Amino acid sequence: MIVVKKIILRVSILIFLFHGSALAKSTPSSFADLAEKLTPSVVNISTTQTIKTQKTPFPFQFPPGSPFEDMFKEFQKPTERKATSLGSGFIINKNGTVVTNNHVIADSDDIIVRVNNKEYEAKVIGADPYSDVAVLKIKSSENFKPVEFGNSDKARVGDWVVAIGNPFGLGGTVTTGIISARNRDINLTRYDDFIQTDASINQGNSGGPLFNMEGDVIGINTAILSPSGTNSGIGFAIPANAASTIIDQLIKYGETKRGWLGVRINQVTKEMASVAGLEKPKGAFIGGVSKGSPAEKGGIKEGDIILEFDGQEIKNMRALPRVVANTKPNKRVSIKIWRDKKLITKKMTLGRMESAKEFKEK
Repeated sequence: MIVVKKIILRVSILIFLFHGSALAKSTPSSFADLAEKLTPSVVNISTTQTIKTQKTPFPFQFPPGSPFEDMFKEFQKPTERKATSLGSGFIINKNGTVVTNNHVIADSDDIIVRVNNKEYEAKVIGADPYSDVAVLKIKSSENFKPVEFGNSDKARVGDWVVAIGNPFGLGGTVTTGIISARNRDINLTRYDDFIQTDASINQGNSGGPLFNMEGDVIGINTAILSPSGTNSGIGFAIPANAASTIIDQLIKYGETKRGWLGVRINQVTKEMASVAGLEKPKGAFIGGVSKGSPAEKGGIKEGDIILEFDGQEIKNMRALPRVVANTKPNKRVSIKIWRDKKLITKKMTLGRMESAKEFKEK
């Protein structure tokens, strides 16, 4: 009996040591080599904007000919001031193409990119406020060191990640953490599908890369959730796979080309699902259909619930705009709809969102 207990104890110890060894191998002993390799491809971005302020008029008028009238008019003239902002970015080809967030460079008069302690002017190739992605070109004939995009769909919760950027103007700052969650929707952009990380991200990190342990970009650091405006361990990055499509379009066309269906949607509540005969709330409820839209031409009606779009399940209302936007205009698609407690299929050709009337009016 004593011998059996000793054997069991030895086996238990061996199992514990094996697991401990496996965990030790998965935890990096140092990030130094990775940081040294990747930092030269990460840039600091400084922008200048002109801010115009409109003075509030006095709530009264001076009598005609009053000497105070001309004097106080000077105080009512609009004024202008220059403001600067800081952000981050990363180089994606040797010609000096830089990816960053749109909010880093929006409404800028001048853009300065700092690479390895050297400053360059940069111009905007294209920007998309709806995904918060922008592409710049460094005004130089020099060759630069680019980074590669990884497959963000393969990134798992718990994976190690490295963020490099320019927080508070402190360029080349390296922080590490893990992927805390996937598919986060924080209502920041129209197409939220963020990677959440606890790697330290602060003001100035916007537009910088989030790397995996192979040194590939799997996200663009974009936002933090913090009452104080500083790092609280909850940061968000645009997945590389989603950003890559936008980046390619901005480089090729200078603008985006998204699919357009032409519907107004609402969330499916428990009550709505029960009335419709669905087992649980899912899909996107059609609250309205735009006149002349692909949806109208394809037979979608108000009150329908879209459950699947071109082979992709629509789990909730917010999923539909992302899926439609990521589909090329003029593509023939199949849509599964719940109507009158039955599943039906409609086929239609998508339009282009940027050409739609409601898009132009926004």
